[in-house]
Amino acid sequence: MSDETPLTTPFTARTTAAEILDGVDLTGRRMIVTGGASGIGVETVRALAGAGAEVTVATRNPASADELVAEFAGPGPGVVRAAALDLADLASVDAFIKGWDGPLHALVANAGIMAIPTRQLTPQGWELQLGTNYLGHFALARGLHDSLRAAGSARVVVLSSGAHRREPFDFDDPQFARQPYDPWSAYGRSKTADVLLAVGIARRWAADGIVANALNPGFINTNLQRHMTEETLRSFGVLDEAGNRIDLPYYKTPAQGAATTVLLAASPLLEGITGRYFTDNQETEVVAGGPEATHGVAAHALDAANADRLWAYAEQTLTSR
Repeated sequence: MSDETPLTTPFTARTTAAEILDGVDLTGRRMIVTGGASGIGVETVRALAGAGAEVTVATRNPASADELVAEFAGPGPGVVRAAALDLADLASVDAFIKGWDGPLHALVANAGIMAIPTRQLTPQGWELQLGTNYLGHFALARGLHDSLRAAGSARVVVLSSGAHRREPFDFDDPQFARQPYDPWSAYGRSKTADVLLAVGIARRWAADGIVANALNPGFINTNLQRHMTEETLRSFGVLDEAGNRIDLPYYKTPAQGAATTVLLAASPLLEGITGRYFTDNQETEVVAGGPEATHGVAAHALDAANADRLWAYAEQTLTSR
């Protein structure tokens, strides 16, 4: 856990991703955004490429990024490409890693799934939310380590969620093999694991010129909610009786939701910052966590011992697949 003073920026919760990079030139920078073909991933890619970066959209269906690729096909410094990546299948992760060549300046772990109603398993036999949100990204980051190091100064950005505050990682039964499966517990634990991934990278790869930070993008209506029932969506107040989505006052647009990601991935204001957690374009305070916590980052998600233990668990899990 960092003892540094929390970092503040001049931006707000309503700042857009493009506004974060106003005046920033990313020409020559190569970046990967997982899940970059939908939701806030699209706006993340658009902002980074708009500032001149070469961005690879890593997605299960590369054709879903066709419009985004075409948007940057004309004159201009920014380039968007698409490549196949299914984080739930390590064969796909391995293929993506083998297909990558050259330096990598930023890896944005944006893709994720939420609240899968029943316990499902990846091809490797892992609980699907943990396998996709955390283990797939762990394998991807580890496999691209040399490319990140080759960049000389690289960033890893991991998207988490406020749901992490309620759920410390369960080292005794991480895959829900023995306890009853709960979709929200599984999601929260995977998002705690995502913060711990950033902490683990910060502890191990600093000497290689690689920094890592995690974030909560906030509330945004996207495809992430596709596994939630209409009853659940109505209980959250985001679906009316006719089945239409409702943007509550505190909800962000996708362009606003992508802002903190872009801040961590490319803003000069974050140069050298590592192992921290951000919301609304500011570093957040550390809180105890638990059911009553409504803001901040839970101490269990920044704990160095937890990060080391989870890293060892992930390495063992990948080895025994």
